[in-house]
Amino acid sequence: MGLRRDGRETAVQFLYSKDINNGFGSEDLETFFSLSTAKKGAKIFAIELVNGIIEKIDGIDEIIQSNVDNFEINRLSTIDRNVLRLAIYEMYYRDDIPAAVCINEAIEISKRLGTEESGSFVNGVLDKVKENIQLN
Repeated sequence: MGLRRDGRETAVQFLYSKDINNGFGSEDLETFFSLSTAKKGAKIFAIELVNGIIEKIDGIDEIIQSNVDNFEINRLSTIDRNVLRLAIYEMYYRDDIPAAVCINEAIEISKRLGTEESGSFVNGVLDKVKENIQLN
């Protein structure tokens, strides 16, 4: 697995742990990453992602909510919600990552960490997000 994919998965794991404990903040980052088996480069990338997502989480969650039909964001699976947060952060706030790469990475991570339906669900939501970005 490449460093960036490993970093993304590590970031999702951190976000998942914060989400199920009902709190977002970077106060546990050091402890989490000291226990992580990810390589140094992947950890550095994951920390960048996590810090960016936490900083923009309210706006990211609004984007998710406006692109999921008939769902409340808190009713999404925790993995799917955090994979979407990661991908949307990258699509909106990282100029160095093309939208197609963000979507493909999110689909692969959701298939690996989520349910059988996670890949297609994440793909559908992110396709709508990408369309909305292109319209603006």
